[in-house]
Amino acid sequence: MNSSQGNINLNTDTATYLTDEELKNTTLNIERSIIKRYRKSIWRRFTKAVNDYKLIVDGDKIAVCISGGKDSMLMAKLLQEMKRHGKNNFELEFIIMNPGYNEENWQLILHNAKILGIPLTVFNSDIFDVVTTVGGNPCYLCARMRRGCLYNKAKELGCNKIALGHHFDDVVETILIGMFYGSQIETMMPKLHSQNFEGMELIRPMYLIKEDAIKLWRDYNNLRFIQCACRFTEAIAQSKDSADVVNPSKRQEIKELLAKLKENHSSIDMNIFNSVSNVNLNKITGYKKDGVWHNFLDDY
Repeated sequence: MNSSQGNINLNTDTATYLTDEELKNTTLNIERSIIKRYRKSIWRRFTKAVNDYKLIVDGDKIAVCISGGKDSMLMAKLLQEMKRHGKNNFELEFIIMNPGYNEENWQLILHNAKILGIPLTVFNSDIFDVVTTVGGNPCYLCARMRRGCLYNKAKELGCNKIALGHHFDDVVETILIGMFYGSQIETMMPKLHSQNFEGMELIRPMYLIKEDAIKLWRDYNNLRFIQCACRFTEAIAQSKDSADVVNPSKRQEIKELLAKLKENHSSIDMNIFNSVSNVNLNKITGYKKDGVWHNFLDDY
């Protein structure tokens, strides 16, 4: 995408057009809001995650994977700002796959990228066509296929890492989903090595940023982003009785449960987050390490 193209539609509802000068000022204001207004809740948490988990080192070439939603778009700006002002010597490729978005959503993605000053490398796939032929809930298959396509594109561009926009709330919800529905205790890791793409690593720079802060940043800057926007979720939204399409997702159930619990215990999400870093192996009946199961009776 060429950022020097003509005027763009900032908000497709109000059809407000920006001149090149207005576009430049809008982008600068968005960048200032990250560094100043949301310095504590977004920028510091971002840099803390990068530093604490050693997500970026000199020489990295990172494929910043953009879906078009608020999380990945903010992640792109954060990494862009770190590249401009940080100490690390690394490169960025802002990649976005069009798996079959409808035209309105695709144009909104391109508009937002231009407003945010993000130069996109675009490639296409037919993933939405494929997963709509799958029975039941195709979201898991879609996610796996999209991840594979992103890894392939990243390797093609010479990248050694891909960055995804999962945030603090995603981590907490994943912990509870594993416990409640998977009978296991595990977490979404801040970084991990790819098992299928040798030499590639996945990092999550938004790991410590809470979703509420992302929403505040979005609303403060009058930005509007797409949701998932696949045909499956569109069918749910358009259905007169969503129960005919699919039951509410487990993640949404957990999100609602956490919101209810936080009404009386405001720090419960942080307690859950910290619990997987405070595991006492003397007080659990078993665990798995490198594929091998261990039982407390082994050295009782």
